[in-house]
Amino acid sequence: MSIPNQALQKLLQEIEARATLSQQQLQVVRGQVATKQRDIRLNQLTIKELESLPKDTNVYEGVGKMFFSVPRDKVKSRLEGEVKALSSDVEDLNKKLHYLEMTFQKTQENINALLQRGS
Repeated sequence: MSIPNQALQKLLQEIEARATLSQQQLQVVRGQVATKQRDIRLNQLTIKELESLPKDTNVYEGVGKMFFSVPRDKVKSRLEGEVKALSSDVEDLNKKLHYLEMTFQKTQENINALLQRGS
């Protein structure tokens, strides 16, 4: 059974649009993963530096244009919480990335199948 050229062309355009959208979403998600991984590394380095300080060292956090004295352990626990949250986000984004990669691959396969059927 042969598909008319006009219907084949319309179907091909829809699949190509889906492939383009998937590719754009892949780029966005990869950027988000890279950003969150960078933030994780930054927080881990900060935690490492805090651990190297003596217990009685004054630690300050910036709030707007001001700095407040905060207990070192409180800052460390906040940073560890952020690392945990960021790690969870990265895991979720990696799942989304895998889904988008599979969607893009299936779309490419559909395009190839249509082109082979059409010729």
